Amino acid sequence: MATAATITMDELLAIEDASVKQATQGEVIDGKVLIVKKHEILVDLGPQGVGLVPRREVGYSRALNVGDEVTASVVDTELDNGYVLLSLRKAAKDKGWDEVIAMMESGNIIDVTPYDANRGGLLVEYEGVRGFLPVSQLSAEHYPRVGSSDKDEILQRLNALINQVLKVRILDADRKANKLIFSEKEAVKEGLAARFEKLTIGDTVKGVATGVVDYGIFVNVEGIEGLVHISEISWERVNNPGDYVKVGQTIEAKIIAIDKERLSLSMKQLSEDPWLSEVEQFKSGETVEGTVTRITPFGAFVQISSAVEALVHVSELGDGDSADPEKVFTLNERKSFVVLDIEKDNRKISLGLPGATKKTK
Repeated sequence: MATAATITMDELLAIEDASVKQATQGEVIDGKVLIVKKHEILVDLGPQGVGLVPRREVGYSRALNVGDEVTASVVDTELDNGYVLLSLRKAAKDKGWDEVIAMMESGNIIDVTPYDANRGGLLVEYEGVRGFLPVSQLSAEHYPRVGSSDKDEILQRLNALINQVLKVRILDADRKANKLIFSEKEAVKEGLAARFEKLTIGDTVKGVATGVVDYGIFVNVEGIEGLVHISEISWERVNNPGDYVKVGQTIEAKIIAIDKERLSLSMKQLSEDPWLSEVEQFKSGETVEGTVTRITPFGAFVQISSAVEALVHVSELGDGDSADPEKVFTLNERKSFVVLDIEKDNRKISLGLPGATKKTK
């Protein structure tokens, strides 16, 4: 029977080499989390020592705790402090792509958490694979509807979604091109279809203003995007929609049209049209006082009451210089006009100037 004294030094080293296998660069190894620090994670690799994982190599969507088992890729076999430099992201990426492709093919809805943003959209990581959620693929609830020149506000709205859990579907995935695109719109599509079916033109709905632009107000109605066009905000002339509604404000509106993706809404149609009552005070042939509000090549618009605006058409001005609205009228001037015609069905009143000679037609 052999004794310890009969074991040679070479045999002893051979036994030690068999039990201690040095990590090699690019190798994928398993370990257990020892310590979680702010900027790094330490991992017990057993006989292969201790591994160090920089926070950036953990993955934005992953939270680790002491005792968690992890699979990592060896980046450097020995740092100055003796640790093995590891990357969880690199090891997870190939495995993550398999999951990504499976989720895209199944059409399953998944949860993701954006870790950064730019004006084009949100940066997202799923199963170790980095992807992108474009602005155009955000739901009505999160789409940053602002004026085209308000680029800083767009980024501010997108930054507010960082670290929020969003439900998405994978829209496109290409492993070779390292391309991964997510869509929140696709994830909520089925639910929106059911909500659309319950809505009818003429219904009154409530929603939250998500954007105020030059041409109207965007409204989130339980996940469905609606638009109150500037012409449907108020019965009076609206120059700036922001004077009527602010982002985040809850408004009430009437559905006036429904298409596949959006509601057309009207705020003004929830109240009686004051034009219909005020127009009753005017009669054809009478003289009225009015204020010139707009001058155009085809005539001038005149405010003759708080809700009634009428038109002096260029054809009513005469010939020569007298037919040029820019030379006949001054913006905001107040003068007398003759009521020529009243069309209640078209909400239209035609005016003329007292004593004006019409063009020869």
